[in-house]
Amino acid sequence: MSANRRRGEISAELDGRPRRLCLTLGALAELEAAYAADDLAALVDRFSTGRLSALDIMRVIGAGLRGAGEDIDDEAVGAMQCANGAAGFAAVVSELLVATFGTATAGATPQNP
Repeated sequence: MSANRRRGEISAELDGRPRRLCLTLGALAELEAAYAADDLAALVDRFSTGRLSALDIMRVIGAGLRGAGEDIDDEAVGAMQCANGAAGFAAVVSELLVATFGTATAGATPQNP
């Protein structure tokens, strides 16, 4: 499965199979609502701290999968496996945020997995 970086897509292997993730406008609106963020700048600020919880990681990956067309809820995302465990999930989130927002969130690699 190839991802189109120009569209903000990435590829990641989750549960042993390649998947595409994309934070579309709808996915970003979903995250704004989940975090009670007033706008995209507030989301960038939140994610650029580099401190993300397991719930944050689960929400971002879920939103990215749904943005790419998968019918999946966050509970199912929470049960997924990823190479390198929590660090692998954190790397997926970091790559997705950079693909979506550019290098403004390059420091968003979570420090606590």
